[in-house]
Amino acid sequence: MPLPVGVPRDHAKIVQSVVASSAVGRAGFAASWRRSLIHHQLDPSRARPGERVPAPEMRARREAAGLLLRIATPVLDRLARAACEAGCTVLLSDPEGMVLDERVRDGDRREFHASNLAPGSNWSEGAEGTNGIGTCLAEGRPVTVWRDQHFRATNTGLVCMGAPVFGAAGELAGVIDVSSVRSDMTEGYARLVSLTVQDAAQRIEADLFRACFDGARILSAASGEGAPQGVMLLALDRDDLVIGATRAARRALEIDELQIGRLPADDLFGPGHRAAGLEAVQRAEMARALARAGGNVSAAARDLGIGRATFYRKARALGLEV
Repeated sequence: MPLPVGVPRDHAKIVQSVVASSAVGRAGFAASWRRSLIHHQLDPSRARPGERVPAPEMRARREAAGLLLRIATPVLDRLARAACEAGCTVLLSDPEGMVLDERVRDGDRREFHASNLAPGSNWSEGAEGTNGIGTCLAEGRPVTVWRDQHFRATNTGLVCMGAPVFGAAGELAGVIDVSSVRSDMTEGYARLVSLTVQDAAQRIEADLFRACFDGARILSAASGEGAPQGVMLLALDRDDLVIGATRAARRALEIDELQIGRLPADDLFGPGHRAAGLEAVQRAEMARALARAGGNVSAAARDLGIGRATFYRKARALGLEV
């Protein structure tokens, strides 16, 4: 958010004047600044001590997030290969904003840790005010917090790009954050990094969903250019009842939690609904799995969580050549 014209470059005064303004609901991160100042009662001029949680609590938090950490590891490793070379750190937090894991070059670690960007540090909005992890959690959406958009004056040297990871039931599971302390970070490059972070978060979300519904048939509920954004996956049992749905699928298809385990997939994709019908969606999903597997039916069946014979049977019923 640009600095107001005529206001001295005193970050704390800028935060307080923006929060007091009648335009607070319209100006960039002003809503987050208001939460930080009024709800969390933080002082933008004061640095927070660089505290880390004790080792026993850290172990307990990592154990509680075991599945997330296991699934996120290869995705974070790939993200870090590009981000760390650009002088960034890659962080994974839990849903309370506690940093669980990091990827950072040895030569950059001291600088990031001096800014408290380290495992065991709390980056919730209630602890640090507006930032790439806490505000992402508070608003449930990807954010890029550019230097003086941070609430605390001590964090205004950071550029933070965060994306939420949602769990199998649509709940917030954590945040991937890529942060930079480089003065030559450009807004264009930050936008590119932000899109990469969002892709990584969605990959983890999809893998989490598949792991939580291991053995179920996973169906992609999105197709075409007008498909909703986000991870659109459904888990179906052998009777084609919806036993799981990602957050994006629940919102786009208006699936209520009480319907999970009771809702026939046909009710979502039948005539008069926004999708083209369950059979068409199933056929497209099988065709994509077959293409990913290079025509190998056994591999395609494994990808969909069904047996080889079931794949052949469904392919014949749907008119899909294999």
